[in-house]
Amino acid sequence: MRRAVTTFFVTGTDTGVGKTVLSAALCRAWGAAYWKPLQTGAQDGDDDTREVARLAGLRPDQVFAPARVYAGPFAPEWAATLEGTRVSVAEVLACRPAPAGPLIVEGAGGVLVPVNEQETMLDLMAAHGAPVIVAARSALGTINHTLLTVGALRDRGLQVHGVVLIGPPAPHNRAAIERHGAVPVLADLPLLGEVTPETVAQAAALFGPPELAHGH
Repeated sequence: MRRAVTTFFVTGTDTGVGKTVLSAALCRAWGAAYWKPLQTGAQDGDDDTREVARLAGLRPDQVFAPARVYAGPFAPEWAATLEGTRVSVAEVLACRPAPAGPLIVEGAGGVLVPVNEQETMLDLMAAHGAPVIVAARSALGTINHTLLTVGALRDRGLQVHGVVLIGPPAPHNRAAIERHGAVPVLADLPLLGEVTPETVAQAAALFGPPELAHGH
């Protein structure tokens, strides 16, 4: 029986591509809760959970604490090493929330960012099993980066729900990604001049309800 997918994993083709703003827009559009399993950069004030909650206007019951928070602004493996710790995918998933409604899970960096000396974000996504939404830049270079990411996800048996292109519209890049990647581009998300709850609400209007697919 087919039912609406209620959990989506947001990854990116790179760090700083716009995953957090996209996650906030999706939470706003779909009334979804939010979970960032691994947060790094706390010493610099990075707190994506608090930021998404503010931008998307989430209720307290829609906000879930990360499994681990690291001070250093580095990949989780190195950030943990600097603190003399280590985390496994199994330990992260043991903290997985069970919200009453939809859930957006935001990864750290791209698919091959290391979680520890053996496991990557791709291992975490594969173990989690939710369909994946890829945040990608719209600019030159995005075709290669996006198709590599989509290919890596599919090689692990993951469903790629779609791609969101972030930045100035580039119809030729969008068409190439859809054609060569056999993947839909869900939206062209412009760079927000000012990231506020109001501009995120406007971005959320770009997204219709998620398509029906096998739920997780």
